[in-house]
Amino acid sequence: MPNKNDKNEEYGAKQITVLEGLEAVRKRPGMYIGTTGIPGLHHLIWEVVDNAIDEAMAGHCTEIDVKLLPNNVVQVTDNGRGIPVDIHKQYKVSAVELVLTKLHAGGKFGAGGYKVSGGLHGVGVSVVNALSKWLRVEVKRDDKIWVQEYIQGKPQEKLKPADKAKGTGTTIIFEPDPEIFPEIAFEMDTIITHLRQQAYLTKGIKVSIYDERENGKEARAKNKIYTFAENVPAYVFYFEGGIASYAKYLNSGKEVKQENVFYIEKELNEVGVEIAVQYNADYKETTFTFCNNIWNPDGGTHLVGFKTSLTRVLNTYARGKGYLKEKDENLTGEDVREGLTAIISVKVKDPQFEGQTKAKLGNPEVRPAVDTIFSETFTIFLEEHPKDAEKIMEKSILAARARNAARMARDTILRKGVLEGLTLPGKLADCSSREAEKSELYIVEGDSAGGSAKQGRDRDYQAILPLRGKILNVERARLDKILANNELKSLIIAMGTNIGEQFDITKLRYNKIIIMTDADVDGSHIRTLLLTFFYRYFPEVITTGHLYIAQPPLFKVQSGKQSKWVYHEDQLEKVVAEFQKIKAENKKNKKDEVEIIEETVGEKNSEENSEETITSNIPGVNIQRYKGLGEMNPEQLWETTMDPAQRMMKQVTVIDAEKVNEIFDILMGDDVEPRKRFIQTHAKAVKNLDI
Repeated sequence: MPNKNDKNEEYGAKQITVLEGLEAVRKRPGMYIGTTGIPGLHHLIWEVVDNAIDEAMAGHCTEIDVKLLPNNVVQVTDNGRGIPVDIHKQYKVSAVELVLTKLHAGGKFGAGGYKVSGGLHGVGVSVVNALSKWLRVEVKRDDKIWVQEYIQGKPQEKLKPADKAKGTGTTIIFEPDPEIFPEIAFEMDTIITHLRQQAYLTKGIKVSIYDERENGKEARAKNKIYTFAENVPAYVFYFEGGIASYAKYLNSGKEVKQENVFYIEKELNEVGVEIAVQYNADYKETTFTFCNNIWNPDGGTHLVGFKTSLTRVLNTYARGKGYLKEKDENLTGEDVREGLTAIISVKVKDPQFEGQTKAKLGNPEVRPAVDTIFSETFTIFLEEHPKDAEKIMEKSILAARARNAARMARDTILRKGVLEGLTLPGKLADCSSREAEKSELYIVEGDSAGGSAKQGRDRDYQAILPLRGKILNVERARLDKILANNELKSLIIAMGTNIGEQFDITKLRYNKIIIMTDADVDGSHIRTLLLTFFYRYFPEVITTGHLYIAQPPLFKVQSGKQSKWVYHEDQLEKVVAEFQKIKAENKKNKKDEVEIIEETVGEKNSEENSEETITSNIPGVNIQRYKGLGEMNPEQLWETTMDPAQRMMKQVTVIDAEKVNEIFDILMGDDVEPRKRFIQTHAKAVKNLDI
């Protein structure tokens, strides 16, 4: 029992802290925007744009302009009705100030402001205000422009008219607060992808994106350069076809199996349902679900209703037209969704989301509405488009046959794995720990590196699985072919999760799955093949935070008894300069030229050990260039890449599923032309290309 006289143990009313207004947002920003990293930074733009989209869904807005301005300033303008400027009777401040300073304040809570909206919780623009260094709001309403400015969420003056103006609309200008966000770097690619998606989801809305930041006539953007003229948008999106156009866009560059895109927009029991469907020749499924234009990555009741209906309708059609005989099993959901591209968008008056990030929809009334509308209209579509229906049936039945073949192969493999106690003689060097939360699996490129890793590891919790050569590209392979590949088969058994419809993340035998490849072109290719494998067949390993990429060093810089590992090219010059400074301070001005040291481990031949020539005139400094993991001895590999106290690793995450799908299609798909364009576009950004 604690000592009652101990003042440190006192707990009473004095210890209760109340955060007023927007203080709670600044104190715990992650609760409102998910993270203070780059995704959370962009979330500020989404929150402001969502308000404009709500105006568009209500039929009052036709144009949205998003501008990236110098000094990390963002401006979002719409031509909606404008935030009300009159004084609120209860709070005695303008409606503008109320919306910008009070959480859960807005026209979305049953007072007739909006029939449907994405910003259900009413915290969006107030959170942006709280997390901004400064914010300025300009409202065009009642033939005037009304202006108010804030600093860190606090109003600096009352809302007041600044000038006369025609029309209506709202402009929000803000600068994210560096006290909240450690890095402020808006990425044009991310903004374009999100706003394109919103334009598809809102038929008839015109979205213009401007980039007027520094650097002359070139906008800064990750991996791309967009040229622009001043006050001219870099991108403009306007889609009359809505999500039907979105489905075509997602399938652009692919072989489509369905010439006519299925599209329906209908309302049932106050639930608006909009669905677009088109099949392609891929083996994977691409489905996006939205409620009130908010993406729900974890699906929800609208996705359940759609999947149930799709499987039932196609099975009924297959039996009615003789594609399935009486003795044949029904097609499974996995069969009918192979090669599917689908967008399900619903409009709900009072949506129920799981969490502030709105990842999953919970409204029970949405499921029967989606099921009924899709069942009726898709059945008619199949009857009216027999050629499209035939292609869909062929695709689904072929998928069923492949599934059965894969199941037989998998059952054989896993039975063998159980008999062998899940050990892989000559390949997997397992760890002694049987506690998954403490264990790590290193997937290592090549036997030489595998040998060093096995010797250098901590056997208690680190397992090593060396892979021989480049694995199968799974982007265009079904499960049966994957299970016939020895390298991938070893990896599947080692992880213990099973695969396909029997996948179970709770049976993962290691808390961290770490890809460790050489720092050269072949290593990058193998890493990409493995990432494709995990993303397509083990996405939960990624989304639950279990997949990592090891970062081996590129150089070892040594001067006398002092040495330092360098992990990036950009750091080399800085590290060498540090050694020069130390030598100067110690008055050790030797004039020897740099010695290039080459160490080898294992049985690599001279061709495999060839190194880039490093030339320098820095006296007394040795630089060793590592391109292969096998060139490091076990102690060095442990010290630089495997020791938890010192190693550098990147955790693999998925921020934008649509963009990830697109990149994997381009880099790993059958179509050469998109890959050629991608390489040509990004060639100048590539550093240290091995030829």
